Amino acid sequence: LFDALSLGTRDYLAKCGFRSAVLGLSGGIDSAVVAVIAANALGPENVLGVSMPSPFSSQGSVDDAEALAKNLGIEYRQIPIRDQFESVKKSLQDAFKGRPEDTTEENIQSRLRAVTLMALSNKFGHLLLTTGNKSELAVGYCTIYGDMAGGLAVISDVPKTTVYDLARWINREREVIPKASIEKPPSAE
Repeated sequence: LFDALSLGTRDYLAKCGFRSAVLGLSGGIDSAVVAVIAANALGPENVLGVSMPSPFSSQGSVDDAEALAKNLGIEYRQIPIRDQFESVKKSLQDAFKGRPEDTTEENIQSRLRAVTLMALSNKFGHLLLTTGNKSELAVGYCTIYGDMAGGLAVISDVPKTTVYDLARWINREREVIPKASIEKPPSAE
């Protein structure tokens, strides 16, 4: 399966005229598996992984994203979105008055990440890879115009249980994907 996903990714990018890819690195298992597939398919020198910490981000997730990028030898950038998030929240303050924070704010975070990643895609000519798996898509655990934004959904046909199997297979000889990325529970972080 890993080889098929890698070959499919490489062929799709070539068919569309891309030689490089960008993706968000959340520190979670899905983005980690997609990053490994991309590095294998395109060569690590052709992959940009971006961590975008926000008020919902844990330091552990940021550290796991950076460790993964280092293990893969891909380019890594950290572009915090806290200021943008606070600005959007402030602009909606009157409209949301009297209502508690909920998934709305988490979805704003996801959409700000998509804006950031698409800007990098446009500026540098990378294809944006999405990181949602089949299980998330089936139950709607994803954000329209957020984590669904991109040109190729690499693992969109792979159930979450298989994503875990792939991660363990990838780590069979050495720790490529940080152990915490595999063991922590999924979140909207």
